[in-house]
Amino acid sequence: MSSTNPGVQQGHDGHAGLMELADVARELLRAAPADFVAERTARQRAVRKDDRDTAAAIGRLRKPAPAAWVIDLLAAEGALDEAVDLGPALREAQATADPRAIATLRRQRSGVVDALAQAGADLASDAGHPVTRAVLDQVRATIEAGMADPHAGAAIRSGLLVQPLESVGFEDVDLDGALAVPDAVPDAWSGSGAPPIDISEGRRPRKAGRASRPAQSDERPDDAPQPAAQEPDAQEPDAPEPVPRPDPAAERRAARQAETAARTESRDADAALDAAETDLEAAEDRRADLERELERATDEVARLERARDDAEAASDEARAVLAAAQEHRRSLGH
Repeated sequence: MSSTNPGVQQGHDGHAGLMELADVARELLRAAPADFVAERTARQRAVRKDDRDTAAAIGRLRKPAPAAWVIDLLAAEGALDEAVDLGPALREAQATADPRAIATLRRQRSGVVDALAQAGADLASDAGHPVTRAVLDQVRATIEAGMADPHAGAAIRSGLLVQPLESVGFEDVDLDGALAVPDAVPDAWSGSGAPPIDISEGRRPRKAGRASRPAQSDERPDDAPQPAAQEPDAQEPDAPEPVPRPDPAAERRAARQAETAARTESRDADAALDAAETDLEAAEDRRADLERELERATDEVARLERARDDAEAASDEARAVLAAAQEHRRSLGH
């Protein structure tokens, strides 16, 4: 989990400036994904003159992933409170290993998650940006993560989520890079608190370390056969090498490292996409300016052509008058 965001400075009146930035972030994260970059640029320009630090922090805000956007819409409606509040009951049932309570809560969790996912889909459609089934699966996984881990619960209720979450077994939910302004959500920081839960099979979490096994006494009954002493060379010469046992902790670390690397690549890709969208927006603005200039030039050409036609008509009329006058003068001379 991450408790700080190096891209956000807490100057500008300390806590008040941080909360102001968080409020701006919440508004931007609720905007339709297609409008995010334009809205962010507009907010950045609006505050740049008075507060360059906050403007720079706004410019660093990341566009949310589609599932995170849906979660932020639900958070703005206060719709996630019931799901997160269900977490303590789930953890209590897990701690007591009460099968009936766990089964009841599993059904309740499923109903709540499905209802929230449908509500999120409706909000996205109302905003003009319907989401796919795959995105809704990520929405469900994120809500379940918020129910399993109290820190993740604070994150999804904050309205500052920029990427979906996932609860893996009994591990803490990884919140690294998940929030637009992490410092504004201290309850999402790692620290002491109730452990995450997994009630998919009604199992209790096991403590880290060796698997528990019955203790063995060094004392043996008098009638127990004593193990025969083995000479150093008694081992079979062609005995197979012992197969190393897998290390689950190492595998989890490797999986987390791979996931962190993938998220870093995703963030870099998001930043590149945002930059490209900004460049595209500037190019479209320039194209609009050129189109307006072309339209003005076209109108001017049309006006000049009409003036030319009028001048030619006036010239022809003047020639005709001159010719008539000359003819009249010749007739008088005769």
